[in-house]
Amino acid sequence: MLRHEFQPGRLVAGLCFTAAGAVCAGDAGGLWETPWFAIVPLVVGGLVLAGITAGVTRAIRRRGGAESG
Repeated sequence: MLRHEFQPGRLVAGLCFTAAGAVCAGDAGGLWETPWFAIVPLVVGGLVLAGITAGVTRAIRRRGGAESG
C-alpha cells in the first residue's frame, strides 16, 4: 500500500459531510424533523472550515520546509 501525507482539510470536510448525512438520515428515518435549509449552513460551514484548515496546514508545511532546507 502506498503511503500518503496526512491532509487535515480533507478530514474536516469528511467529518462535516458525515454529520450532514447523519442529520439527513435521522430526518428520513423519522427520529427528528429537520428543515430542508438546515443542511446548507452545515455543508458550507464545513467547506469553509476545511479550506481554512488546509490553508493553515499548507502555511505550516511551507514554513517548516524553508527552515530545514
